[in-house]
Amino acid sequence: MMNRIVVVTVGKTHSGKTTFAKQLELQLKNAIIIDQDNHASFINAYYKSLRPKEGPNTLKYAVTQTIVDYAVNQTDCHLVLCNSNLERKGRMDLLGYFRNKGFITILVYFDIPDDELYLRITESQRSKDIFRSASTFEDVLARQQKSEASAPNISEADHLFVVSRNEEDVPMVIKKITEIPELM
Repeated sequence: MMNRIVVVTVGKTHSGKTTFAKQLELQLKNAIIIDQDNHASFINAYYKSLRPKEGPNTLKYAVTQTIVDYAVNQTDCHLVLCNSNLERKGRMDLLGYFRNKGFITILVYFDIPDDELYLRITESQRSKDIFRSASTFEDVLARQQKSEASAPNISEADHLFVVSRNEEDVPMVIKKITEIPELM
């Protein structure tokens, strides 16, 4: 079996995680994006009555875990997980799962200032069909600001990259990530 990588994005809403993941998927051979927003949208469209009324969205997490397990065990794809992954414990559990499966782990942290995120939200045309409890992306950002969020550090993964407001960060980070499988 070939060496595989998992890229886990970390950042608040509208920080660029999905855009980055789509650009990376185009450059990284044999990669697949797994994005919980797609799962939330699917559940909201077809299984709204099954969603938990409060607390964690366990249905969304179960759908995501099923897709992750399938991708890990039934394919040879590199994976790009495009979620917020802001809480350290959940991030560490996720990275541990992939390490145990033999993946090289990569974190990409989107360190975008909140004032920039608010600006992006006001200009966004992004669909709100992913929401279960929030009604706006401003609500999502406010909740993320109050959460147990923590910036990742290098000890968490095999590789850590940071994307800031600088537009040049993204192509450079993508280039470095696409070189990793070639070095294995």
